[in-house]
Amino acid sequence: MELLEATADNLRRAGECIAQGGLVAFPTETVYGLGADAFDAKAVARIFEAKARPSFDPLIVHIASISQVEKIAEIPGPSASALMQALWPGPLTLVMPKRSWVPDIVTSGLDTVALRLPAHAVARAIIVHSRTAVAAPSANPFGYVSPTTAEHVRDGLGLRIRDILDGGPARVGLESTIVDMRDPDNPRLLRPGGISRARIERALGRRLAVASKDKSRSSPGKASRGQLAPGQLARHYSPHTSIVLASRLSSAAARKSPPDEAWLFLRRPAGRTGPGVFWLDEKGDPKGAARRRGRNLIHPIETHDFLD
Repeated sequence: MELLEATADNLRRAGECIAQGGLVAFPTETVYGLGADAFDAKAVARIFEAKARPSFDPLIVHIASISQVEKIAEIPGPSASALMQALWPGPLTLVMPKRSWVPDIVTSGLDTVALRLPAHAVARAIIVHSRTAVAAPSANPFGYVSPTTAEHVRDGLGLRIRDILDGGPARVGLESTIVDMRDPDNPRLLRPGGISRARIERALGRRLAVASKDKSRSSPGKASRGQLAPGQLARHYSPHTSIVLASRLSSAAARKSPPDEAWLFLRRPAGRTGPGVFWLDEKGDPKGAARRRGRNLIHPIETHDFLD
């Protein structure tokens, strides 16, 4: 499959493809998404099929301007408006009551919808050309590490989709932060991500509660109802390789490592090199680690507190 350069003609064609019921993979500042017309239930169903995504996992709807919000959701008071004005466009998703005409397949049958205004110019241009709102989860097989480059999308979904817009590496490299705004007096953090909790609290002028994960949802087979937002499973965004988390590395442990074992560090380790040694960032910068993570690296857990 040929990756499409993000030229003006290709952006227009991508938007037209979505308007006609097709799927398009495109970059955002967080990760690459797989988009379809949010109001076309048949097109959205193709997203679930391509990703092998379970129906209980709702999609995030992407818009190109704040003026689109009220066509899709009811704005539940000034707190939601304050977050939109302060942090959009950007890696923040808000869960709000949906309009009745938003298809149930987008929201997993719930009466809420997750909305985001991305900061990436390519994403917004495609949405504008589509003349609609775009439902778009990450462009990867369900449950696996989200793609941060067009090549990652091709590696994961290249046999299942046709159009992949190449907009370069994702700037943030982590999924969007999701906040539940159903109760405007008690907003809750549902999923940490590209905007820190502290930054959201500054915009709100109040503390942000943290929703507890439903531990019964450790796997797709154990979930029977729609979850409020993506990323709520106890196990998600996972690599295929088994990983053991070690807080300290002793030289003795390193010397006894079997030949098929690899070591992954946040930063380049002093005095340790070789084919089995990897690191997420040369200087240990969490933002750099998030941007450069890929299919061969683990998801950099707990970096969201540094992403301001």
